[in-house]
Amino acid sequence: MTDTGAGAARPATTGRATRELLAEAAALLSRARAVREDHARAVDAVRAVLDPLLASLAGRELAAIPVARLKDVTEGRLRLGALEQAGFTTVGQVHGTARYDLRLIPGVGAHTADQALAAAGQIAGAVRETVSVRIDMDAPDDTMTALVIALHRLVEAGPDARRAVEAAGRLAERLDPLVSAAAPAGRRLRMLFTGREARTRALDAVAALGAALTEAAEQELPMLFGQVSVDLLRAPESAPGAWVDFELRSAEYYSLLAELSGSGPDRDAAEGFLPAGIADRVRALRLDDSRLRVSLRGYQSFGARFALAQKRVVIGDEMGLGKTVQAIAALAHLAARGESHFLVVCPASVLINWSREVRARSTLRALPVHGAERLAAYAEWGAGGGVALTTFDALRTLPEDGTALSMLVVDEAHFVKNPATRRAQAVAGWAERAEHVLFLTGTPMENRVEEFRSLVRQLRPDLADVVSSTHGAAGSQAFRRAVAPAYLRRNQVDVLAELPALVHVDEWEEFSAGDLEAYREAVASGQFMRMRRAAYAVPAASAKLERLRELVDEARDNGLKVVVFSYFREVLAAVGEALGPEAYGPISGSLPAARRQELVDAFSAGDGHAVLLSQIQAGGTGLNMQAASVVILCEPQIKPTLEHQAVARAHRMGQVRTVQVHRLLAADSVDQRMVELLARKDRLFDAYARRSDLAEAAPDAVDVSDGELARRIVEEEQQRLAHPPD
Repeated sequence: MTDTGAGAARPATTGRATRELLAEAAALLSRARAVREDHARAVDAVRAVLDPLLASLAGRELAAIPVARLKDVTEGRLRLGALEQAGFTTVGQVHGTARYDLRLIPGVGAHTADQALAAAGQIAGAVRETVSVRIDMDAPDDTMTALVIALHRLVEAGPDARRAVEAAGRLAERLDPLVSAAAPAGRRLRMLFTGREARTRALDAVAALGAALTEAAEQELPMLFGQVSVDLLRAPESAPGAWVDFELRSAEYYSLLAELSGSGPDRDAAEGFLPAGIADRVRALRLDDSRLRVSLRGYQSFGARFALAQKRVVIGDEMGLGKTVQAIAALAHLAARGESHFLVVCPASVLINWSREVRARSTLRALPVHGAERLAAYAEWGAGGGVALTTFDALRTLPEDGTALSMLVVDEAHFVKNPATRRAQAVAGWAERAEHVLFLTGTPMENRVEEFRSLVRQLRPDLADVVSSTHGAAGSQAFRRAVAPAYLRRNQVDVLAELPALVHVDEWEEFSAGDLEAYREAVASGQFMRMRRAAYAVPAASAKLERLRELVDEARDNGLKVVVFSYFREVLAAVGEALGPEAYGPISGSLPAARRQELVDAFSAGDGHAVLLSQIQAGGTGLNMQAASVVILCEPQIKPTLEHQAVARAHRMGQVRTVQVHRLLAADSVDQRMVELLARKDRLFDAYARRSDLAEAAPDAVDVSDGELARRIVEEEQQRLAHPPD
């Protein structure tokens, strides 16, 4: 009777209510298993194309390795005479021969055959770890097209796919034992004949199951699983559509490719050669990316976790590796954990870029705090939270009202290297109030130890006192290890397997007062070409020119070569004046072909940094600027093919270093109108047609009409400026 009474004490946990709970759990488990199976099928579809491709690439590498290298693996113990006499010249030939066939060779016994195959297999394994696929979008064959289509399904599913699969795995691990343990409680008769301990376990499992289902509902896991399964089960994208998407989101494709092929970068290098203790602490932190809209590459995720785990740090990755998105990921993690107030301080030239990036790459609220309305915007941020974006100069004017600051991000942190300046003092004051502080700079600090000490003193005074010029003189890895608690830097070569061949960045600027006056005059005149170059009409006040100088400065710090393209000679003249004697050129249509090649040769000849100026339409085919790692487009082009052909001169498949393409754009101007118009149907049609024989023969045939586009934009801009929004 006592046992029956114990069962009756919790009647709500037995009978129909329990059966409904068990049915709900079974349905959720079914969804969890389904999403994992759907994801596995999508991954298998990629591997079906990728694995033979990687095997082929590895085969080519092995075919170039002399058979004598087998001796190195066996420390000279393997006798190769019989194999060489039989015509074996490469490791690839040995690796591709069956053991039985090797033993048929005169002079090759069982031991020699086994030893040779083991050595060849060891080399093959090492080669397989190093080969990686580079996707040539300008010469797509059937295999590459199939790979891009297969990858598209996973890219389209986005970060939610990985979140769903991970959540499904955790949920199944949690629910499976609870469902089994709770099963007896679903049948009243069975419970009556169940012992006290078993009944208690069943009722406890029912309670735990209810809590787990409530938690899953709060996290919206049923909806997540369902949506991801729908995304993964969509019909395959068409070949042209997949290639267009690859062009727009190549970084996400390459990130997936590196993950699935196992050809990621060397872990120590990708983690900045951090000491094991620090690296382990960073790896142990699980990044909450529920408020991100993009997938991070492996080294980017590590960078964000480094900032969170170490709390007050400098990330000094080489330009082009995505320092901004690492900072946004750290902010998004803190926001997902309930933090509310974040502040980004940056040069005025990149403030609008930060605003666009925060909105595009996360669900965080971005509030620009600068200009005449900055105090009102600051008050709005104080009341509602979000990511406040301000400039170094504006920061000094903001009141210190005690707002709790979760994270301070300082972009281009070398701007505050001099502690005596007011901007540095303002940053230091805010840094004292923030729990997390992240400085970003692309300048290699191992070459500027005193500058680094000044920066790190605002973050970790104890570390600043132990860093000396000796650490810099000992080399970059020695320096990084010495300052590891607060400094992380990766170069492109450290993470090359995770990078796409081309990285495109739109650099949005706001007109300065001088720019705006020149632009208004150009619009009033109705001269489209004058409107396009108005951003450089007053060089001393040009926001675009200021950003161009910053990009060139960072490239110089990293020893990178730069090509600057513009349609206009006047713009190149202004750029040349701003950069001074370091710039070669400009290359223009009026220069003889031989002289153009001389300039390119001079630009390419020396090691390290150099800048070449060129009209975008000059040079034609055959002008190879492959030495460049950075391409700057001074303005968008009416014909997208012009941009692609210009970039192609700097980028060639097989190039070791990724090429970064920076396009300078002015917000609320002819630039924005052109980008918007060309991004629509006409732009996509061009992206399809550009790969065809027609486009190769006559690119003008697939471009938007110059005259029609110009008239439309002039009219729109005249109307917009005549009737500004309230």
